[in-house]
Amino acid sequence: MIYVVRHGQTDLNKEGRMQGRLGLPLNASGIEQAELLRDELQNIKFDYVFSSPQERAIQTAEIATGIKVIIDTRLDVFDLGEADRLKKAEVKMDGVVPDSSVYKSVEDIHSYIKRVFFFMKELEADNGKRQLNILISGHKCTTGCIGAYFEGIPKDKNILRFPSNNGKYKVYNLGKNEVRRWSNGTKNT
Repeated sequence: MIYVVRHGQTDLNKEGRMQGRLGLPLNASGIEQAELLRDELQNIKFDYVFSSPQERAIQTAEIATGIKVIIDTRLDVFDLGEADRLKKAEVKMDGVVPDSSVYKSVEDIHSYIKRVFFFMKELEADNGKRQLNILISGHKCTTGCIGAYFEGIPKDKNILRFPSNNGKYKVYNLGKNEVRRWSNGTKNT
């Protein structure tokens, strides 16, 4: 099973700001969310724990599992370019991403999806036949993109339909197109 976790809260989340590669570490609420995850996941033995290289994702995974993470840059947060840390309400968007004609250095959404899907395809090829428990710690965009990997990319390309909330997770069955969504131990349908 794959447990896809979104990092706990940071002050930028709390302030309603865009948070990309200039993000902050977990705040007190985020640490508490990671500790609650640890309690929820305490009976699961993880074979692998992967994380985005962002400190907030690493902190969440390590608090939740007690295991040192394997950092993979393909799980890194979507690069918001010049829109990073701006108030969400003030950012001119092009669909679900900041408008690259307004903000320099915004990552191409197709390239982002491609890199996350490449990670998932490699993970599935390496581990899809074995019964492993894998935790992946990432971001709203990462959890949304992994959700799209299992559920399909929506026609409008809005991968942000599938993310987890801060400090929450979803469970997917690797190698079997079965999807089970969980959060706080309750099934969401």
